[in-house]
Amino acid sequence: MSKVRSGPRPGPPAPGEDRRLSPYTGWSRAHWEWTVDRMLAAVRPYASPGHALIELPGPVSSSGRRSDGLEGFARTFLAAGFRLAHGTDGGLAQWYAEGLAAGVDPDSPERWPRVTEVNQAKVEAASIALALHESRHVLWDSLDDRVRDRVVGWLAEVIGQPYPACNWWWFQNVVEAFLRSVGGPWSAEEIERNIAGMERWYLGDGWYTDGLEGAGTARNFDWYAGWAMNFYPLWYCRISGEHAGAELWSRYRERLHAYLTGAQHLYAPDGAPLHQGRSLTYRYAALAPVWAGAVFEATPLPPGRTRRLASGVLRHFQPGSGRPDGGPGQPEGFQPIGWYGAFPAIRQPYTGPGSPYWSSKGFTGLVLPPGHPVWTAREQALAVEERDVTFALPVPGWLVSGTTADGVVRVVNHGTDHAADETLGTDEPGYSRYAYATHAGPEYDGSVLDNCVTLVDPAGEPAHRRPLRPFGVRGRTGSSAYRTHWPVGPAPERVWPPRQPAFRTGPWLYTASVLRGAVEIRLARVGTVPDGAGPWTLRIGGYTLAGEMPPEVLVRSSGATARRPDGLTSTVRGLRGLPVAGVVERAGANAFGGHSAVPFVQTAGPVRPAEVYAAAVLLTGATPPELPEVTVGPGGAVELRWPDGERDELTLDAPSLDD
Repeated sequence: MSKVRSGPRPGPPAPGEDRRLSPYTGWSRAHWEWTVDRMLAAVRPYASPGHALIELPGPVSSSGRRSDGLEGFARTFLAAGFRLAHGTDGGLAQWYAEGLAAGVDPDSPERWPRVTEVNQAKVEAASIALALHESRHVLWDSLDDRVRDRVVGWLAEVIGQPYPACNWWWFQNVVEAFLRSVGGPWSAEEIERNIAGMERWYLGDGWYTDGLEGAGTARNFDWYAGWAMNFYPLWYCRISGEHAGAELWSRYRERLHAYLTGAQHLYAPDGAPLHQGRSLTYRYAALAPVWAGAVFEATPLPPGRTRRLASGVLRHFQPGSGRPDGGPGQPEGFQPIGWYGAFPAIRQPYTGPGSPYWSSKGFTGLVLPPGHPVWTAREQALAVEERDVTFALPVPGWLVSGTTADGVVRVVNHGTDHAADETLGTDEPGYSRYAYATHAGPEYDGSVLDNCVTLVDPAGEPAHRRPLRPFGVRGRTGSSAYRTHWPVGPAPERVWPPRQPAFRTGPWLYTASVLRGAVEIRLARVGTVPDGAGPWTLRIGGYTLAGEMPPEVLVRSSGATARRPDGLTSTVRGLRGLPVAGVVERAGANAFGGHSAVPFVQTAGPVRPAEVYAAAVLLTGATPPELPEVTVGPGGAVELRWPDGERDELTLDAPSLDD
């Protein structure tokens, strides 16, 4: 159990707002420095006597308590490294220098686990190397030769070590680049092999899949594309200097620029980033690619928009401003496992109490000097503050819609499921849902209800979607299919990577979406059903609304609504063949608050093969727009006629998958 050894001394008050420089957030560089200083002060009471281990309270990760202590040191040291690049010292460099010395001392009771002993040390080694590079002039250069030699020796054990085929390959390259820069050992063959291997994961438009697992499924899309796969390549080049070469610099700059062209719209005006994927407890680490774009001149965003976006996100997670419904944010700079406050269900088995401090990547912008335009330019509005934003991201299979009226960004998902291969698996809440948003998140209780299109068996069990079969997204439409399947037997043990149970299967379920503003028209059609199979009910679930108070719920004929006190509303309305509506309320299942509600609609009886079903799914904080008329022709041809005269046409049919 973590012990608090001494409380932090009260820090200075928060700087006053500067609405002339920052009309949208009021924040300047001074607020960033104040925030990172408060964060670093908050963890010091949990440090070991020599500062090598920061043993924070919380559940122990699968790597063990000592590894978690290293993680607490390394991840906060990353923020310290960025702070020291241009900031005043105030003893910060000395404090972490003492921790370095104790951590690499083989005779110290605080010695760090070696990378040959604990795999997680390979991750933390990269944060240490990056922090040492950025603070080189005040920290590395001041270490005595014995400590430097020991640091090099500890880091050098990454050479020749096996790494999982994912973003971890960049950790090895960053460490070896730093070793090369200080005259230590490194492997050119290893670096080149990793770079060549990761090229297979680049799929265009700035997007990487985070490794090709199993049979080579390329559907691992989440924030790792930004805070890892587009972040570390340019930092590797920065550390490598002339060794990187002009071609790599150009390649990675172009990719980050392309990534940010779309990803800049995944942040809401109030600072909420898209809530999708894993490791979401890293929170404002989602700013890493935004700051990297400014640092490496690889961004489509002007300086004033970069700071406006970044300050909005950082401010969003601070006390008193992190919850649209007025709930608490983080207390006194401490970051528990969770989203706004503590929410342990969001963790993966590899998550420990120090894991949330990968949020340190969100402070990357501090390596830019105070006189840089990103700190001196007047804030500029985000695109969604000026107009509605609607576009498709074909690589991850997402449709994106941000609306000016309410500042909500929604993503409809027809291409991402985090499946290792085409083997049937249980759904993951961060990947398998049909939609995600900046202001709503999935239920983390193992249920399949929110943002679902599923078949429910006679026992009341819903089918799982993973793995899906993507058909693509274009304009404002997208489609996919999946073989319906239900777990058989007890739930698998919670381990990483997760173990899958056995399944029984049902028919293919074909789905499509049309996303227009705050409205998604969600369509479904069941494929061939073997004789004697079923019966099943078709159910379509909407966005979960969660807060500290139970949402207001309203159920009417063919529609259901959940509404938060701040006016944010989630509605599902049956438009074709879905006359039954309801709302499921839960407690303790959602990262956005202790009370949650999920509206849904479903068929009144067994689903009919080849029949097209349709529902409107809305998440909005403004007046709900009018809905379209849905007509269905032969062969699953669907036409949507909107009240303003616009039309959408698509076909919901893919019989070749039936077997």
